[in-house]
Amino acid sequence: MSSDSSASTEAAAERLLDTRGLSCPMPILKAKKALNEMTAGSLLRVLATDSGAVRDFEYFCRHTGHQLMESTESAGEFSFLIRRKG
Repeated sequence: MSSDSSASTEAAAERLLDTRGLSCPMPILKAKKALNEMTAGSLLRVLATDSGAVRDFEYFCRHTGHQLMESTESAGEFSFLIRRKG
């Protein structure tokens, strides 16, 4: 992962949701609420520290129709970029 590509992707996110320090199911519930408030095709960046969030967001997106554009981990912090379903 290059910092250039993540920086340009991060700039594209319309909304940032910081769920660091929260454990399951709170990151998913907060992301669901945020996505419901966004327009179709919008990008949501979610930050989390719960290692279970990787599996949770993959499942959530697969079953809700939202698109998981990116999932990264650095020093125990996870970042997810989700495109709201159209």
